[in-house]
Amino acid sequence: MLASTLPLGLLAGCGPGEEPPGPAPSVVQDIVLASIEPGTLLPGTDMVVTGAGFVPEIVGPSRLVLEGSFGGQSAHFVVDAAFVDYDRMSVAWPGGTAFGLSSDVGTLAGQAAIETDNRYDGLVHRSAPLPVQIEIRPDSRPRLDAVQDDIVFVNDPVVLVGDGFLLGGGEGETVAVVEGCFAKQGTSDCVPVPPAEVPCRPFKEFDRSRVVFPFSPRIAGIDPGSFTGWVKAVNRHGELAGSIELPSETLAATSSIIEPAIAGFAPPVASLGQYVDVSGGGFVGPEPGYSDASTALTTIELEGTFTPAGSGEGTEAKLVLVPEFVSGQLVRYVLNEEDQLGQSIDLRSVTGDFAGTARPVVRFGAATVTGGATNVSLGIAHVRQVVWVRFLPSYVESLRHFGLRAAEGLIRERAMAALRRDYGGLNAEFRAEPPADFALYAEVEISGPDPNGIGLLGYDNTPGKDTGNKRLYDKIGGINALTQQDGYPGYGGIFVESVFGFSEHPGAFATKLPGAADPAFDQLFDAFRADVGGTPVAAGELGAGQGFIAGDGCPAAPAARAKALGCAVWALGSVIGTVVAHELGHSLGLADPGGPAFHNDGDTPDALMDAGEARTFRERAEILSEGPGRFCQPDFDYLRSILPSEEPDPAPGRPNCY
Repeated sequence: MLASTLPLGLLAGCGPGEEPPGPAPSVVQDIVLASIEPGTLLPGTDMVVTGAGFVPEIVGPSRLVLEGSFGGQSAHFVVDAAFVDYDRMSVAWPGGTAFGLSSDVGTLAGQAAIETDNRYDGLVHRSAPLPVQIEIRPDSRPRLDAVQDDIVFVNDPVVLVGDGFLLGGGEGETVAVVEGCFAKQGTSDCVPVPPAEVPCRPFKEFDRSRVVFPFSPRIAGIDPGSFTGWVKAVNRHGELAGSIELPSETLAATSSIIEPAIAGFAPPVASLGQYVDVSGGGFVGPEPGYSDASTALTTIELEGTFTPAGSGEGTEAKLVLVPEFVSGQLVRYVLNEEDQLGQSIDLRSVTGDFAGTARPVVRFGAATVTGGATNVSLGIAHVRQVVWVRFLPSYVESLRHFGLRAAEGLIRERAMAALRRDYGGLNAEFRAEPPADFALYAEVEISGPDPNGIGLLGYDNTPGKDTGNKRLYDKIGGINALTQQDGYPGYGGIFVESVFGFSEHPGAFATKLPGAADPAFDQLFDAFRADVGGTPVAAGELGAGQGFIAGDGCPAAPAARAKALGCAVWALGSVIGTVVAHELGHSLGLADPGGPAFHNDGDTPDALMDAGEARTFRERAEILSEGPGRFCQPDFDYLRSILPSEEPDPAPGRPNCY
């Protein structure tokens, strides 16, 4: 949304010689603006701003400030910038005159900056100016210089080289129009191919000189043969540019198509819910925007032997897999319990190896083409629970209340280390980024305040007790309508601001937890809390504190600031990690596996699945000889049964807890 297109004097609300209505807010220059792309803007272009130190809207509004000259006149304009990530923002460009420029054509030369009104400190945070030279255009006619069409398979990429192509999004898209004739293999007749339109995408982000499109089966079908014809590019602009269409020149193109083929499977060993990438060529699948998507399909025929682990004798296997279409060179199969493979092998309890052949079968409309057989092998592994630990912007910004915003990365590392330790000896994997190799994975959100408004440290809002971990895809976070229907809080996740409940003076951040507040909390964090007179951590202090991140000797005296910083990072990271471990335990079917209870009986020292009131702050923070929490023996045995691992138990001698 356009914030303002008024000249600088009008933005300030005063004329020449007048005093501004009040003192200007203090400005700190701590945001980094590295680039603004693309270099040519059309109506509807999604401008991408990269740099460092950007903040989400919960901190305050951000804007892109452009000032310089355009058309021989000075210009100063401001437009809203939307947070994408801490190193990326986006700006919607409405067009030259819509933005307030004198024309839709010209060069904006000058400098740019990003500004944010920070509600936490009341300051304006601004980047140093970045020199810019941006071309403004009302539309773009594509120029086609060459067609790179080394086609072997259906859906192989065709690269168009030239200039002026569209980048997608609000500015519109470039489409390739292909026509000519196709001679099926073994015949001499070249059957006319009517014009077919295929959407293009930029070869690289912000690149207007090259686009790529797949040699779609909609052009000449899927049969092997040869194509002779012509290609042109058409720019279809978005609504802000009047939805106009501008074509390029037409160039010749020739291609030879062979039958589909499989190159191999990866990874060599996979488990339930994991993707198996099938690489090769000539694959087909649904294409966006077409109603007959169901007629485009690739299946994989497997034939060979499956040998269970520990058995010297295999059994014959003849299966058809239905993978997900990604591109002409890649389809992805998910090991699941619903198809032929999952019905013939218990993927939760059986491991082993398949060895044999695989052949692709592609269908498009009434045509079917079967490729040749390729020798392949695939191992079936034990069930692995992959967990995406998702640290939300609200968590990052809530660390400002602790005075630890600058140490966010260290706290995250400590939380992940504690979590991995707690699930040691189990076939579980924790990642801070969304998994790309698993279709079925759990997700735990780490956020700031408790949106339920009741001061929870964490809440598993997944539906019901999942005994046996039948679901591999639970999400602890967001809102769950099913739990709301049961009368329980709807919002789940881990809520960092609720940790202030352990403080003797939590301020406005949380309600003091009766009987649980601990002076050790304030000894850890008061030195950094601005609301009680502490000094927040600066980025330059991190090198000094990083070497002291350990629980020994914590809390440390405020005067020993580096050690105190290490203690604060250790404690808060430990609390976050163990709360994640506890809530994830619930989603996996704990505690009391096989029974109705959700927590251990009573209060066992350092028992991870004890009820919240039985787990002290010191145990959670792993300080003053308390902690770390661990699963009791029955809980660990249960987890080991659903997530088997060859690793030894890293914490033998666990208590019974029941």
